[in-house]
Amino acid sequence: MHTTPVKFLIIRFSSIGDIVLTTPVIRCLKQQVPGAEIHYCTKRSYQSLIESNPYIDKGFFLDESLNDLIAQLKTERYDYIIDLHNNLRTMLIKLRLAVRSRSFDKLNWEKWLYVRFKINSMPPLHIVDRYMKTVEPFGVINDDKGLDYFIPYKDIVEPEWLPTTHRRGFIAYAIGGQHNTKKLPVDRMIELCQKINYPVILLGGKEDVKAGEEVRQALGDKLIYNACGKYNLNQSASILQQSALVFSHDTGLMHIAAALKKKIYSIWGNTTPQLGMYPYKTNFVLLENKLLPCRPCSKIGYDRCPLGHFKCMNELPFDFDLKELQRGTGPSTRRTGPER
Repeated sequence: MHTTPVKFLIIRFSSIGDIVLTTPVIRCLKQQVPGAEIHYCTKRSYQSLIESNPYIDKGFFLDESLNDLIAQLKTERYDYIIDLHNNLRTMLIKLRLAVRSRSFDKLNWEKWLYVRFKINSMPPLHIVDRYMKTVEPFGVINDDKGLDYFIPYKDIVEPEWLPTTHRRGFIAYAIGGQHNTKKLPVDRMIELCQKINYPVILLGGKEDVKAGEEVRQALGDKLIYNACGKYNLNQSASILQQSALVFSHDTGLMHIAAALKKKIYSIWGNTTPQLGMYPYKTNFVLLENKLLPCRPCSKIGYDRCPLGHFKCMNELPFDFDLKELQRGTGPSTRRTGPER
């Protein structure tokens, strides 16, 4: 084992889900390395994700200039860099700071084989467990407590702020997604909410408002509250926390829901859970079309289906029942990973 460093810099520039997925590394380093000081570097737009984390001693944020950021980081004299992004920017930071580092293996070759030729040589490990390998040399082990998400008091959404129709219980549905091929088309969102048949709060950003309105207009205010664009990220997390359970596309709010230990119905389109980013350490059900030889067509996503049919979402079976809501009991099954 290496001599124990005191001062760590963890780097992950983006995005919401990826940053939330790094939280076990932060917590385990802080709790298991005596005297560890943890600094975290990300983009300014993700500041709210880390500023309430009690395991982070100081945050640094990339604005316009990488040189300005590097100048700030140089003054800190780190013992070790934990690079959980591993791209050109982080390589420049490591080069300029000239301190020892451990870097996350992105498995780009394995992902390429899987996406291009459907040869799945991905290790049967969640990405969190791959992140954790970067800190093994310090004697740090996974405490299996899952992800962290800390909602500041100022962003807690009070129940009386919600419509009266949704105050006695609701399901949250995160309808956003970084790419269109990760999202159900609006007509299928409507079909899904009809099947849920329980008050639903739609969550997403300003870019999801139009789709949310179409769903609300189709099903009515009693069933649907379109909260897209109305709440910041922490407030959206507060709504997830209060929900009976969560439906979500493969997006950042899915990982926040996992951090809050919600049961998740996880909806998959052009990507697959075998890429290692399914809900972590929480109860979940995978909703995906397993009959298509074209999945995954990308490790991230596209604006539109490259084959034109979009069967991964258009023919995705809604194979679930929500009897636990009627029974008033918690989920009875626990999934730990996708089938190989």
